[in-house]
Amino acid sequence: MTARVLVVDDMPANRRLLEARLAAEYFETLSASGGADAIEICREGRVDIVLLDVMMPGIDGVETCRRLKADPATAHVPVVMVTALDQPVDRVRALDAGADDFLTKPIDEVALVARVRSLARLKVVVDELRLRAATSSDLGMSGAPGFDAAEAGKGGKILVVEDRPNAGDRLVQALSREHSVSIETDAQRALIVGAESGVELFVVSLGLETFDALRLCSQIRSLERTRQTPILLVAEPEDRQRVLRGLDIGVNDWLARPVDRNELLARVRTQLRRKRYAEGLRDALRAGLEMAVVDPLTGLNNRRYFDTHLGALIATARRDGKPLSLVIVDVDHFKSVNDRHGHHVGDQVLQGIAARIRKSLRGSDLVCRLGGEEFAIVMPETPIEAAVRAAERMRLSVETGPLAADDAGNPVHATVSAGLAAFSDGLDAATFAARADAALYRAKETGRNRVERAAA
Repeated sequence: MTARVLVVDDMPANRRLLEARLAAEYFETLSASGGADAIEICREGRVDIVLLDVMMPGIDGVETCRRLKADPATAHVPVVMVTALDQPVDRVRALDAGADDFLTKPIDEVALVARVRSLARLKVVVDELRLRAATSSDLGMSGAPGFDAAEAGKGGKILVVEDRPNAGDRLVQALSREHSVSIETDAQRALIVGAESGVELFVVSLGLETFDALRLCSQIRSLERTRQTPILLVAEPEDRQRVLRGLDIGVNDWLARPVDRNELLARVRTQLRRKRYAEGLRDALRAGLEMAVVDPLTGLNNRRYFDTHLGALIATARRDGKPLSLVIVDVDHFKSVNDRHGHHVGDQVLQGIAARIRKSLRGSDLVCRLGGEEFAIVMPETPIEAAVRAAERMRLSVETGPLAADDAGNPVHATVSAGLAAFSDGLDAATFAARADAALYRAKETGRNRVERAAA
């Protein structure tokens, strides 16, 4: 996993040392000698990860990080603070500014590379989500969320996995100041609980006595429902090699014992903020995809979805030798409804018809709004005789009772006509739909508010 890494340090020798080490691992590097230059480079979108020295003249590293995280254009870029300061209070100050990690000089080169690779993997996922959400936004489907600077990373649902009672109690006590915390001493039970209860963060002790903690982390990453859930590893300082292995298999962050409470809370807040941002991007993407195939007025699938899925349903019916029926439905005299009562009442009528169509059919039937006042119903594994009965049931449901009320409170009624066709070998989607449409035309011509089937 490669990435473009910005090295920010006012000492040229330090920059060259880090650039050489990263280049040896095939990372692309850029450099800046101060905070102002670093901010400008990040705003240009040329950076995947920032290695940021804390002690710099002018804008120091902490303030630079704070400004990067406050800017929606750069807030998603991972920042690793690099400094000779090694006290917990220094780490907490950096993490509270929004830093994703903290490395102490002299830098352990193996740890540096492992951390950069881990953050690069995360950045790739977030960038892909941002790109797709932005594309949906450009198409008018949904808004692409920014990194919410007001997100405090608190109120999380956290699961601690620790089988040593005293150590587990200390972690729970520290985290309970800001979060809802539960603890599991059995690793396999923890995996089940995490998958079923919507845990937002796993805090896993590397020193589990009854199970390999790294195997648990691997299982968390391999399970669909927990694949995106961040993992914070708690380890002894001498367990460095296993920690690095954990970063390789998907652990998001780690903390050395003895655990400083403030640092623990700061690292948890960082992970929760990033998780919630990624979830916001996924929600925006899902909303955009839904808008592409769902009619916003009726909530039914739209013409695009119908055109795509009719071919697939035909292929399934042909392969399995099962019947398939298609119904095209049109609202009778709908123009007069709009002309007499207004388009807002006409919209209510369409919504009422859509609801009654869905209610009168099976869940396996595909119901779409083709546009205007026309609907389509595809009935898998349904012979034409059964489809006719279902269509009659649907027609009667629409006819019975008002569908809306006009501005004076008077009930507004409407009826529908329907045409049906049965699939047979040799038909393609266009011909199949044309047969149902011809039957609909015949229903209109012979009096409306009726169901007609296509000739065999």
